[in-house]
Amino acid sequence: MVDTVEISRVNIRDSLSVDLSVWMNNPDDWQFQPTLSVAGNTFTVSSKGTGAALASIELDDEQLEAVQRDRSAELRVKFQVHGMHGRLKDIHPIIADGKAKKLATANWKTQQPVTFE
Repeated sequence: MVDTVEISRVNIRDSLSVDLSVWMNNPDDWQFQPTLSVAGNTFTVSSKGTGAALASIELDDEQLEAVQRDRSAELRVKFQVHGMHGRLKDIHPIIADGKAKKLATANWKTQQPVTFE
């Protein structure tokens, strides 16, 4: 199940692009089904299953125009799991190449329709 969702960045590429950081409670959680909506100039990411608003942000005029034109937005999601992804206090080097180990993160990119209220 989704614990928290944070909108880290909103910019315009070909269409409106929204970067999300999604924290899950368990590595076996697969239930993240976002729906996107715009009310006024507020962009909201909600859960399809519960309908609860997970995150929202105010759009400027240029971003609002882009989302109204395309009626969709590109979501770039970075999934993280509590207990697995956090701050690494001890860096464990890989002896073979001299670099520090990184924890695996799952990234997801999709185009989602936007509803207007």
